[in-house]
Amino acid sequence: MGDGIDELFRTATRLRIAAFLSGCDEAEFRAVQDYCELSPSALSKNVSAFEGAGYLTVRKGHVGKTPRTWLALTDEGHAALARHLSALQNIADTAAQHARHNSGRP
Repeated sequence: MGDGIDELFRTATRLRIAAFLSGCDEAEFRAVQDYCELSPSALSKNVSAFEGAGYLTVRKGHVGKTPRTWLALTDEGHAALARHLSALQNIADTAAQHARHNSGRP
């Protein structure tokens, strides 16, 4: 959308995933799953959507003999999240201004 709202962040779950990943270089799949309180399949579906948009990268590897998956926001993902949050803040600011104006408060 032209106003900065990004449909990929339309759910609280996706916003939570992106916000968590924005605070680190990368995070292990399980850490994101636990933080967001999601099943592996639910997180995988959201990861696929972000990955398809170029907002997230997936890195697979091993710790010892145990397979692991790490997730990271791309530069594009960070920028999209910032635009989305800014658009939400603008909506909130505009609503607050209208409420003050209509209530007669400064």
